[in-house]
Amino acid sequence: MSIRVDPDWWKTLFDEVYLLTDARSVCDPKITRREVDMICSLLPIRGAHKILDLCGGHGRHSIELSRRGFRACTLLDYSQTLIEIARKKALQDNLELDFICGDARQMDMPPDSYDHVIIMGNSLGYIQKEGADAQILAEAFRVLRPGGWLLADVANGATIRSGIKPNAWHEIGEEIIVCRQREIQGDFICVREFVLSKTDGLIRDQTYAIRLYDAAGLSDLLEAAGFARTHVHHDFTPHDASGDYGFMNNRLIATSQKR
Repeated sequence: MSIRVDPDWWKTLFDEVYLLTDARSVCDPKITRREVDMICSLLPIRGAHKILDLCGGHGRHSIELSRRGFRACTLLDYSQTLIEIARKKALQDNLELDFICGDARQMDMPPDSYDHVIIMGNSLGYIQKEGADAQILAEAFRVLRPGGWLLADVANGATIRSGIKPNAWHEIGEEIIVCRQREIQGDFICVREFVLSKTDGLIRDQTYAIRLYDAAGLSDLLEAAGFARTHVHHDFTPHDASGDYGFMNNRLIATSQKR
């Protein structure tokens, strides 16, 4: 039986449970530092540059950038829950960031506002509606200053297609088990995720889908949005060991410039 996915799944999944199920990738400071090392190595970021962490979740990248001295960071995400978690963390660490809860396809900010835009963690590919990723990139292009840079991070679709694991599971501590069923449906990988507590039973039963891009498709999408000097770096991984990290290994990292 095919996995059926609510096209609006991304509006509700990103909460405290998501931070639990994906903690190996999104709540590990070592992983975040490695990813920010990569960002800083690929983008010509300077201390006074304004950086937009677009679809940035609980702000792990913008908070780490701010911690390193890049203080003009803005976090935008659709999830109010994750925005509030980021706000509390920044306050705890005495860091000044701007926080916006909104839709990346229609941002309420003036053009030519940022020197860099980063889109990390498959956020290109979450919305199934045709043209949604093009809308996100068009907005990123609009808010970038001329000469500004975009960095976009997606799962390597070719690697996923060639080595998909239909079933996977992992334990979180002594209490939580995360089980995932997967299948390819056209341009998407669709997933049904069960989160179980050994004492309390079922915590979550949710489906989601991620659009798969290869390097050529990602380059074409960026160039169609008006970007130039696109370069795609293959198979970046922030993890020490190989394993099933829910598509957070084997990543494509694209950089492009607004001329």
